[in-house]
Order: sequence, then structure tokens, then C-alpha cells
Amino acid sequence: MGDTAQSVRILVADDHPIFRDGLRKLLEAEKDFEVVGEACDGGEAIEMAQQLKPDVLLLDLAMPRVPGLEALRLLGNSVETIKVILLTAAIERDQIVDALHHGVRGVVLKESATELLLKSIRCVMDGQYWVGRESVSDLVRIVRDLTAIPEQGSRKRSYNLTPRELDIITAIVAGYTNKDIAEKFSIAEQTVKHHLGNIFDKLGVSNRLELALFAVNHHLVEEE
Repeated sequence: MGDTAQSVRILVADDHPIFRDGLRKLLEAEKDFEVVGEACDGGEAIEMAQQLKPDVLLLDLAMPRVPGLEALRLLGNSVETIKVILLTAAIERDQIVDALHHGVRGVVLKESATELLLKSIRCVMDGQYWVGRESVSDLVRIVRDLTAIPEQGSRKRSYNLTPRELDIITAIVAGYTNKDIAEKFSIAEQTVKHHLGNIFDKLGVSNRLELALFAVNHHLVEEE
């Protein structure tokens, strides 16, 4: 019990009491997990997430009162500090993309084996994404699989990007954090943030996921 301070604090949001109860027992059997609350609908999930500030929110996609994706939108900036994993019986590709744009870090099907859910939590706590049955560290595969934007010719445009900005875009698509990028290119983390601000302005994107989507779909990164 001495590791309580290190425990991953989890909020469970699902409208089925039996499922919630089973999930709580499953999670609390792991010594590094702590269930800090349970919500039975989307509205309660929002209130409890803002109040309890858990590390991870396990959010059912099909919630009464406020559905999962709408709850995400209402959570707004809170999602930046809470790693949200959607639990769902079924989900469409456009819903996954929408969820990722609103800050979701993982999507797990309810039919998945329990060890996959446990893996997904540890994966997002390590800064990665989890979709379906696997972790996604670089976002390239996920955006290729989930988006089918017709190519407008394969000619690469520069968008006035400098060589350093292109290097940083490639690193972002490969899943690097700002700290990783700073170490990789031997520059200050503040400099990385400055470059990212310029890149966002030039490409008209507002977050890292939109940048990864744009970069892949407009051939700004070299294919492996």
C-alpha cells in the first residue's frame, strides 16, 4: 500500500451498474490502479471529472443525458489534463477521428479481453494512444487507417516551412513529445514551442493531432 501516491486515479463512467461494479473490481485488483469515482451518465461524468481531476476517465460512448462525445466537448480544456479512454460496444471511424480531435487518448471495445483494457490504461499513461487492440505511438498508421481524404496530386508543397519546421513536423508525426524533440535537435523546449506556434499558423491547424493529419495527407513527411 506504500505505492498509493503512485497509483493511477481512475474515474469510471457507464450507465450499467453491473458493468461499473465489474470494472471497479477488475481495476482495483491491480495494485497501481485506484478507482476514485463512478458516474452513471454523461452529465455526472463531467461534474465528477472536473471535481476529482482523475488521471484517467473511462467513458462509455453511449451515455444517457449527455452522450460520450458530447461530454468530451463539454469537458473542453479539462481533457488536456485527464486522459480519456472511450469504452464502446461499437464505433464508426468518423467517431474515432472526432473523439481524437476532442482529446481522447484511447478507444477500447467492450468485447475486448480485460488485459487489453489494462494495457490501454498503462499505454495512455505513458503518453501513447490506444485504438482497438493496439497502442499507437506515432499516429501515422492511425490517421492513414481512419481518414480517406482523396489525394489532390502527389506533389509536395512547402507551405513556407523551414527545414527545421519540417524536422519538427516529422518528429510530431512520429510521436515525439516537446521534450523529446528538444533533446533530439539539441534545442530548448521553449524553442520547440515557438516553432510549433509558427507551424500551426502556417498550416492553419490548432493541435498536434490536426498537424499529424495534415502532414500525412499532404505528404509533408517521408513514408517509411
